[in-house]
This record gives sequence, structure tokens and C-alpha cells, in this order.
Amino acid sequence: MIDPTNPAVLDVHDFRRAGDMRHVHRVAPAPAGLGNPVITIEPGSDVRLDLLLESVIDGVLVTGTVAYDASGVCSRCLDPLQEARSTSLSELYLWSPPDEQDPDDDPLPVVAAGLIDLSDAVRDAIVLDVPLAPVCDDNCPGLCAECGARMADDPQHRHQVADPRWQALAAWQDPADDTATGSMRDT
Repeated sequence: MIDPTNPAVLDVHDFRRAGDMRHVHRVAPAPAGLGNPVITIEPGSDVRLDLLLESVIDGVLVTGTVAYDASGVCSRCLDPLQEARSTSLSELYLWSPPDEQDPDDDPLPVVAAGLIDLSDAVRDAIVLDVPLAPVCDDNCPGLCAECGARMADDPQHRHQVADPRWQALAAWQDPADDTATGSMRDT
């Protein structure tokens, strides 16, 4: 049963004439469980919907944008980040379910008692938009692989790392032998 008081539910019972259009601006609470281990959307935070409803022969086409705030950590340097994000939404809600449907296809949502519940469409749009590896800046150099220092704080940060394959040869080097440095001795 669809709750008509839910901000993600739209009333379209008087929207049957093909070609009718309606702009809708809503703020709905974000559902729980959106995001991934690196970036999340706070449950209950504002999800801003800027939508265009178009009545078509088969149902109601809902298009527009979904804007939300996400917080997490940069996947390169682990600094906290806050992002205002927005993504597009497009979903067709049928007036009635089709008589036949291919079992391999996902069923299209249906207008129920003149109401459209956008909750699933909004959730899908946000989940597909959330980056798997968010960054604080596109040019973020991240952390040093050797010591974990933040590379943005010292861009010249380097380590002298000897190739372990050559370590055994270091024991063979004669400290009095200058040939290792490139000079030649008379013999």
C-alpha cells in the first residue's frame, strides 16, 4: 500500500489526458543504506527532486534531477569530503500492467490508485550515481605507498628504495673499488 503522505509519492489521478505536463519540486528524506563503504548519504537527509511529469498513452513519464549531499573519505588521501551531487532520473509508470511480459525483462512500475511512488526510482538513481572511489580533487596525489605521508603536503616526497634483486651484489662491492662509481683505475 502506498502512503500518500510520503514526499516521494505523487498524486496523478487527474493526469490522464495524453500530452499533459506538470513540474514538481519536492524534498524527500533519503532512505537508509545508500552509498558504499567510502561514501554515504545520511539517512533522512534531504533529497531534492526537480521533476517533469508527462502524461503519455501508456502512463506517466517522470524525468528530472535528483540532488543530494554525500559524505565520506577521499579514496586516495583519506581526507574527509562532502559533496553536493545531482543525477538524472527517468522512469515510466504504466497505467496498468502489460498483458504479456518477457520474463527476462524487469517489470515497469505501475500507477497504483492514482499514485506514483518514486522511492525505488530515486534509490536506483542515487546508487548508480554514487562514485565507487570518490576523490577530494581530481589531481589528488594520495598517500605515499612507503610511509603513508600525504603527498599533497610535500609533492617532492621521495624514498630511496633499493631494488631487492640488487641487494646481494652490494656485499660484493669493494669499498676501495671506484669502478662502481664510474671511474677507472690504472692497473
